Amino acid sequence: MSTDFHKLLFEVSEALVTDELVALKFLSLDHIPMRKLEAIQEPKAFFEVLQEKDMIESGNLAFLRELLYWIGRMDLLSTHLDSSREQMERELQVQGRAKVSSYRQLLYGIAEDLTPEDVKNVKFLLQKKLPKNKLQDNASMLQVFLEMERNRIIKEDDLTTLKDILKPFRADIKKKIDIYEEKKKENYSKEELHYPVSVSLHPGEQGAEGKTTHLPVETYKMKNNPRGYCVILNNHIFNNPHCNRKGTVKDGEAVKRVFKWLQFETIEHMDLEAKEIYEKVKEYSKRDHRNMDCFVCFIFSHGEKHKIKGIDDELVNIRDLVSCFSGSNCPSLAGKPKVFFIQACQGSVGHPAVPVESDFSGHLGTDATPLTSIPDLADILVGMSTVEDYLSFRSSETGSVYIQCLCDKMESLCPLRIDLLTILTTVNKEVGGKEFKVWNQMPGGKLEKQMPQIITTLRKQLIFEIPQGQSSKK
Repeated sequence: MSTDFHKLLFEVSEALVTDELVALKFLSLDHIPMRKLEAIQEPKAFFEVLQEKDMIESGNLAFLRELLYWIGRMDLLSTHLDSSREQMERELQVQGRAKVSSYRQLLYGIAEDLTPEDVKNVKFLLQKKLPKNKLQDNASMLQVFLEMERNRIIKEDDLTTLKDILKPFRADIKKKIDIYEEKKKENYSKEELHYPVSVSLHPGEQGAEGKTTHLPVETYKMKNNPRGYCVILNNHIFNNPHCNRKGTVKDGEAVKRVFKWLQFETIEHMDLEAKEIYEKVKEYSKRDHRNMDCFVCFIFSHGEKHKIKGIDDELVNIRDLVSCFSGSNCPSLAGKPKVFFIQACQGSVGHPAVPVESDFSGHLGTDATPLTSIPDLADILVGMSTVEDYLSFRSSETGSVYIQCLCDKMESLCPLRIDLLTILTTVNKEVGGKEFKVWNQMPGGKLEKQMPQIITTLRKQLIFEIPQGQSSKK
């Protein structure tokens, strides 16, 4: 079947011309980054990228059929994909079926409708808004649209400038944009009216309160076995014995239990120096993840603000660890979710009690947050055991409060296909509702609290699929 699949792609690619490749790339921009598309010079490379992004595969050519339909290659649809214009029109009328957004359909349709003289007029009126070298005679209208998007002159929810440009000489196309905008407003209104109000995580509840919300959001693919690596970097025994982290072995055991069940290749590395933590993360970023869907990393240690401590008391910046998995540093995971969980303090507010301990190592400063944003990094989630400037608590007998709660919630909620952000929100609620007795100058100590933090650039829902035939780990 695979041979037939690649033969089909070869034959289709051979039938496409340069202008059609430009059109295919433009129509795919909602699914493939612009920088990646710009490097593609021939159709075979384009089809390879579609496969990498799981947009087409053997037995699933719906997106390829849609692309060929939009560029008017009905001959290829009929000859190679056993489809037709009429069939595609019926399919694309089904809500949610079209992968090419109405915005991109509109721009492509406008580019097709404009005459060469119209294109010259558009370029002339854009002279003060775009560099001259982007408005040369050989620049197609689609290329001009790309430059307008890149310079934020047009975007999905703001086509005012384009309408102003077209109005003097193509009022008919300006009217098409008006209709598009009205329809978009109408769709937004419908979504607001029908948006589910309540969410329950307990399917046994009755009535509206018992229904699970289904958001109109794509879900990351999660079907490979293994799903990906789950790497645990667990610092237990430190060079300074007073810093040893009793109970952290329990955290490692809990994570291994849950993620092996979720079909991840789970590996634990114990007692690493700061340099070794960075080198270990970098090593996994250099591996080939093409046959995997996800990457998960747990780091258990002491910490200071924005940093993790090695067993040698040296520091490594979490931003540097996360950056190892940017699209450029780890291309085989580009577009796939990368998840980091950090069990470490972010401050010295409060002090450990017995048997509850703190993951603060005793110095001023704190833990390990990669700041509240992750510049230029998409598809990443960082779950922190506590917010900035505060302690993170750990029992010497049962493990850390945050990690044990997280593993417990994943075991109970993953079988219900609850997405990770929702799971982490329930963890926030449960951990935030607890109180911990810690020593201070007052007799009997005082009560402290812990509030976990979620930092995310995920673009889709992340649902960990459980093994077939299993409803629960417990």
